[in-house]
Amino acid sequence: MTSLDAEIITLGQLYRDRADCENIFDELKNHWGWGGFTTHDLARCQLAARLVALVYNWWNLFVRLAEPTRHLEAITSRPLLLTSIAERLRHARQTTLRIASTHANAHWAADVLARIAAFLRDLTTSAEQLTPVERWYRILTHALRHFLKGRVLRPPPRLSAPAI
Repeated sequence: MTSLDAEIITLGQLYRDRADCENIFDELKNHWGWGGFTTHDLARCQLAARLVALVYNWWNLFVRLAEPTRHLEAITSRPLLLTSIAERLRHARQTTLRIASTHANAHWAADVLARIAAFLRDLTTSAEQLTPVERWYRILTHALRHFLKGRVLRPPPRLSAPAI
């Protein structure tokens, strides 16, 4: 029951959006360990919760670089993008990583990881004049391009001003 003056189709979409939000909390608790620690020491508990949230945010930004149009859950994306064997090769003053994966979607993972590496390589070579904060905003703009729809994130003036 609701007091909203909306059509049934609109209510269905609102319900789906709410379920999507709840899925994030379910993922944090069940796949990232946010619900798996308790202690009488509040400071340690808060530190553990903040670390989980930080790693969760970093991982989501990383997978948004790989797949900008949809959320990839940890239970499927971590085995896909993290369980590979790498060999470092050095020859003629160049270092190369050769990565092997036995995952069924290893070709997709190889493609997206190569695209992420190319983006970061281009960023380091073409953006030498940028400050570290400006580089982060470029990375965030690229990771969130689906939501930004062509807009570019810019740091606020207090962050982009050179330090004296």
